[in-house]
Amino acid sequence: MSDVTDTSEKKCCCCGNTKKTERAQTDKKKLMNRLSRIEGQIRGIKKMIENDAYCNDILIQSAAVSAAVNAFNRELLSNHIHSCVVRDIREGNDEVVDELMGTLQKLMK
Repeated sequence: MSDVTDTSEKKCCCCGNTKKTERAQTDKKKLMNRLSRIEGQIRGIKKMIENDAYCNDILIQSAAVSAAVNAFNRELLSNHIHSCVVRDIREGNDEVVDELMGTLQKLMK
């Protein structure tokens, strides 16, 4: 991942987190495209339910959404490790390892 900057002074508007990761436009576009595809899959499932589609067909589509979300998480996690985590460790911020472990535990539930 290129052109990544962490700005500790800014707080997230929704969760109050003090960290922020600025991404290169190409990386941001790639992640947003993945999310748009997932959003489309979810809309498709909603339409299937509205149209009384067969349960098994809906379950297969739901599994595809889960796989797509997992692929998104793998991509974002890889970017995070290669940029934010490496940078923080190099700067002597070893707490980032504990943060990463907590994130991995949540992802593996």
